[in-house]
Amino acid sequence: MIAQLSGTQQSIVLVINEEEPLMSKFADIKGFVFDLDGVIADTSVYHSQAWHQLADELGVAWSEELADNLKGVSRMDSLNLILKTGGKENDYTEAEKVAYAAKKNTNYLNLLKGMDKTAILPGIEDFLADLAKHGYRLSLASASKNSPLVLEQLGLAHYFEARVDPATLKHGKPDPEIFARGAEVLGLKPEECAGVEDAKVGIQSINGASETSIGIGDPAILTGADVNFTSTSELTLANLKAALA
Repeated sequence: MIAQLSGTQQSIVLVINEEEPLMSKFADIKGFVFDLDGVIADTSVYHSQAWHQLADELGVAWSEELADNLKGVSRMDSLNLILKTGGKENDYTEAEKVAYAAKKNTNYLNLLKGMDKTAILPGIEDFLADLAKHGYRLSLASASKNSPLVLEQLGLAHYFEARVDPATLKHGKPDPEIFARGAEVLGLKPEECAGVEDAKVGIQSINGASETSIGIGDPAILTGADVNFTSTSELTLANLKAALA
């Protein structure tokens, strides 16, 4: 179902999934479990720059196609893809590859030092402030080990009372483990939480954890989300209440 909410300045279109019943009504939700990249901030540009630096060092030509192919891929798999692109996949030992992957992460961390509030996606800081004002509890469910640094750089860390440590996880998305843990670290039941994601595997993870799934992005891609907003700027308590009431 497509529901249109009319505001004073704009009309917002929400896509509500009717294939399965909504996990929770708005009044049942006590906490929110957030993904980071693509939901709170766009850190992909920093990953791309760090890989670009390493590709230059390795003598591999950089392209937008290569950059796109690295999105959502693990660090070692990304390195192997770069080497394969340059015909250098057999030029390095595993130990050397591990060292280069670590160097990429160092490049990434150095780039993050220049990140500020301008990297926060539209409407997100206001949404977090509104959630805090109304007593909702927030946790972070990001697979990135650098997520605490990112939140500190953005000045948003104080909104989150808990974080899932990715080093303790046995399974990645779309397995529900990370979002189930996101509710657990808040001391809440899954049905008392809503998860916010911009990736299809993330929505699958939230649904698998029996939490209300909120998708950010193209509803044709994020099929299965209980509620979908095409942009973070549309993510407000008022819009959620209208969609889940």
